[in-house]
Amino acid sequence: MKITDIKATTVTVPLEAPLRHANGCHWGRFVRTIVEVETDEGITGLGEMGGGGESAEAVFRAMKAYLVGHNPANLEEMRFLIANPTASLYNNRTQILAALEFACLDILGQKWNVPVYEILGGKLQDKVPFASYLFFRYPNPKENSGEVRTVEQLVEHAKDLKGKYGFTSHKLKGGVFAPEYELECYRAVAKELDGDSFRFDPNAVFSTEQAIWFGQQIEDIKNDYLEDPVFGLNGMRRTREKVRMPLATNTVVVGFEQLAANVLDTAVDVILLDTTFWGGIRQCVKAASICETFQLGVAVHSSGELGIQLATMLHLGAVIPNLSFAADAHYHHLTDDIIEGSKFRYENGAIKVPNTPGLGVRLNREKLREYSELYKRLGSYPYDQDPLRKGWTPIIPNNRWADQKDARTPEISF
Repeated sequence: MKITDIKATTVTVPLEAPLRHANGCHWGRFVRTIVEVETDEGITGLGEMGGGGESAEAVFRAMKAYLVGHNPANLEEMRFLIANPTASLYNNRTQILAALEFACLDILGQKWNVPVYEILGGKLQDKVPFASYLFFRYPNPKENSGEVRTVEQLVEHAKDLKGKYGFTSHKLKGGVFAPEYELECYRAVAKELDGDSFRFDPNAVFSTEQAIWFGQQIEDIKNDYLEDPVFGLNGMRRTREKVRMPLATNTVVVGFEQLAANVLDTAVDVILLDTTFWGGIRQCVKAASICETFQLGVAVHSSGELGIQLATMLHLGAVIPNLSFAADAHYHHLTDDIIEGSKFRYENGAIKVPNTPGLGVRLNREKLREYSELYKRLGSYPYDQDPLRKGWTPIIPNNRWADQKDARTPEISF
C-alpha cells in the first residue's frame, strides 16, 4: 500500500465563549487543520493539527514531496523522514509528524479491520475519564452570555459542568488574574464541590516564590496536582521541594531528552502526554512506558482538540496502564464538531473509546465544508493576544494581570 495524496483543510469551530488563559485568549473559536492521507487502495486516514489560531495547510502540501509513494505502515521511517532531530532543527515538524501519524494509524486500522488501540497493544479500559476544564471566559459577543469572571460565576459554571457531564475532577486554568484572586476562586470551587478532586494550572507564569506561596495555600484541598506553576525544570524543582502535592507539566517535559533529565533529577511528578506535542500516539505510549518504569504519574493533555484528535487521546488513554489521573479536554467548550454522528458524548465524566476500525471517526463532509467556509470568512486569530488588552504582552514571571472587575465584552467576529 502506498500514499498517493495528502489533503489539508482548515476549519474554525465556535466555542461557547472566548476562553482566557495566561498568554492570551481563544477568540471564541478553535482553528484546526484537518489532514486526509489517501492511498492507492482507496483507504483514507484522518489527522488533525492545531497551531495557535492559524492554518497549517501549506506545510502539509509540502509534505507530499516527502510522502507520496511511502508505505503508511513504515511509521518509524516516516518519523525520521519528516522530523529527523537534526535535519528539522530549522522547521520543527513534531506536530506535523503527529497529524500524519494519526492518519497512517487510521489507515492501518481500516486495512487490518481493527481499532487503533489493537495496533498499540490492546485496550486496558473501555472508557477514559476526563476532568472538567474550567476557564475564565469573556462573554459570547454574539449573545453576551457565558461569562466566567467572578467567583460566583466560576462556581456556577463548575456546578453546571458537573451536572451535565458527571465530572468528579476539576481543572482551573489560571494565570489570568492576580494569584490572590485566583486562589479565592479555586478555593471556592473546591468548597462547593467538596469530595471531588482538583487541579490548578497557571500556564507557568508564576515566579518560583509565588508558586511556592500558592501551592502552600492549597495544601488542604484534595489536589490531583499543581500544573506548571513556573516555567523551567529548576523552578519546578525548587517549588517541588517546598510544596506538598504532585507537580505536573505539559510545557517543560515534552520530549524524551527532557524526560530523561527529569528522571535523573526529578522536578515533575506527573507527565501530561499530548498526542500532538510529543509527535504522535506511539511516542506518547513510549513515554508512558518510561514513566511506568520510573514510577512517574501520567495524564493526557488537551491542546484544543476536535473529534479526530480526541479519538487519538481516547486510544492513548485506553492502552497505557499508568494513566493515573482523569484526562484533560477542551472538548465540552465546543458547540459542534466535524465528525459524523455529532460530538462524542460524556457519560459519568468519561468518554467511551471508539471500537470501529482505525481511529473510529469519519468526516462529516457537510460540517467540514461549513466550518472551512467559516474559517475563510473569519480567518486566523492571535492565540497569544487578548482582544480587550490592546498592546498587552505577558511576561514570565508575570505581573501584568487582568482586572477581575473589568466586565466589558470583546468586539470579535464569532
